This record gives sequence, structure tokens and C-alpha cells, in this order.
Amino acid sequence: MGKILVAFTLISALAAGAAIYYLQVYAYYEPVTVSDEPSMQGGTQIRLTSLNSGAPEPILVEDFQGIDADSSPLRFRACFRTPSSIAMLSETYELYDNPVPLIAPDWFGCFDAKQLGADLENGKAVAFLSEENIEYGIDRVIAIYDDGRAYVWHQINKCGEVVFDGQPVPEGCPAPPERSQ
Repeated sequence: MGKILVAFTLISALAAGAAIYYLQVYAYYEPVTVSDEPSMQGGTQIRLTSLNSGAPEPILVEDFQGIDADSSPLRFRACFRTPSSIAMLSETYELYDNPVPLIAPDWFGCFDAKQLGADLENGKAVAFLSEENIEYGIDRVIAIYDDGRAYVWHQINKCGEVVFDGQPVPEGCPAPPERSQ
């Protein structure tokens, strides 16, 4: 009887571990496409925030690959190419301070957060603000290389860091949306 209980416990633990792994790494992710109409199901626009207007503006995008999940606003990742030069982009769009690329699932092979982070630190890539508060407290960030390779992720901004920790809204931050119970 004891062996049966131990075997049952081990099998249950393995099944639970496999389910948790699957849910964290594979489940919930859906492919994302580039669209001129961001309201289109599964579509998004790739935009950078203009230095002049402060509003996000679409940029040229080629060879786009993207994933996202409804389970967290931080799960968005994308890779693409742009024919626009870093010089032109830097003069036209807002740079992003303190970019920290988030790790993507291993199966999304085009996005290497560790290499991207090192390249941002070494100046091989430049980070731009795509959209501030794409969801409350979350910014969309785009890092672009001289050769046109570009990578997108969502990152918690300074307002989100404070509010998500349960602290009062800092000065200069918008009020968080009302929570539905």
C-alpha cells in the first residue's frame, strides 16, 4: 500500500510539474501580425513616439514575427527589420532610458534577450519608446540595430513599478484604471 501511495504521489507531482511548465512556456501565446488597423484580431501596429508631437507614429516594418498572450501585458515579444536608419530614427523619435529586454520563450528563437541587453549596454543597439502606457504602467520598447534588425518587448515603467507595489500614484503619473471586482 505504501509503494502505491508513493508512486501515485510521484506521478501526480510529475504531471503537475509538466502542466505548470506547459502553461508557463507554451500556453496562452498567440501569433501577432502587423496591421494598419490595430483593432484587427491578432494585429498590432509598430510605432515609435515622435519627439515633435509626443504621439506614436507607424514606422516601416519588414519580416515581422510576434507573439503575445492575454494572461500578462509583459508577454509581448516581436522581431522585425526596418529600412530606416538609426540616425534618422534618433533625430525623429524618443529614446528609451533603462531598457531591460525580458526573456522570451525558448521556442521563439528570433528574440535573444540576453544578447539584446548586452548590445544595448555596449551601444550596438538603440532603444526607443514605442508607446508609453500601452496598458497602464507598461511601455512598449523597441531596440534597433544599425543593420535594421529590431526587437520589441513590453516593460514596466516607473509609474507601474510604484502602483503595482501598492504604493500611491507618484506625481506626474496618470491615475490607474478602476479595477473591476
